[in-house]
Amino acid sequence: MALIKTADEIALLDEGGSRLARVLDIIESKVAQGISTKELDSIAEEAIRAGGDEPSFLGYTPDGAPSPYPNSLCVSVNDEVVHGIPTENKVLIDGDIVSIDLGLKHKGFHTDMARTIAVGKINKKTEELVNATSEALEAGIAEAKLGNNIGDISAAIERVARKRGFSIVEVLGGHGIGRQVHEDPFIPNFGKKGDGLKLEPGMVIAIEPIFNEGSSDVDISTVDDYTFATSDGSRSAHFEHTIAITQDGPKILTQ
Repeated sequence: MALIKTADEIALLDEGGSRLARVLDIIESKVAQGISTKELDSIAEEAIRAGGDEPSFLGYTPDGAPSPYPNSLCVSVNDEVVHGIPTENKVLIDGDIVSIDLGLKHKGFHTDMARTIAVGKINKKTEELVNATSEALEAGIAEAKLGNNIGDISAAIERVARKRGFSIVEVLGGHGIGRQVHEDPFIPNFGKKGDGLKLEPGMVIAIEPIFNEGSSDVDISTVDDYTFATSDGSRSAHFEHTIAITQDGPKILTQ
């Protein structure tokens, strides 16, 4: 899979990313005490299809997964890290945090985006976790510029985690994106400046820091084979944007 996208392809990704951001805004506006994660999934799919696009995740089988993902939206609550499967009986309550992760396919190209949202009032430590993870995304994006390497993005994300006192989920990270949901390169959320692939114009990547309040260790559910959760039950936060590497600096496509 080619790492470099043409100007026309990036224009399509930009269109799709803007559509995805609008859908995520709709979902975020519906996050409230009493709504089920399945309702959020239905809202996501309806909004995507209303725009003439397709959900990227529905029916997608990532490497190592035993079966296709059964929903459009990943909804991960509290200690769930990523890939939470929406259900009717998982209902949000005051004090929860919920990570919504969504992909959209527009004219053959995928974009990917995630946010962690507070439900009502959350405690101070969890608020700091959410803010730090969002800050790390901004720090990573700032390093996604010509002349830098993947390691510069990774190191910037890691610095925020260390400074703010949170752990990094090392087995998960960002990725290339375009014709496929997941393309090369893999983008760790920790690393050393100057390491890894050199960034070039036309690369399109999804940067996605994932921080935990406690241990960095995670387990995958033996029930659904998709949901990652923290091993110690601590809370986790997740933010993501799809970015194009351009001559003028990083361009956020999902806004």
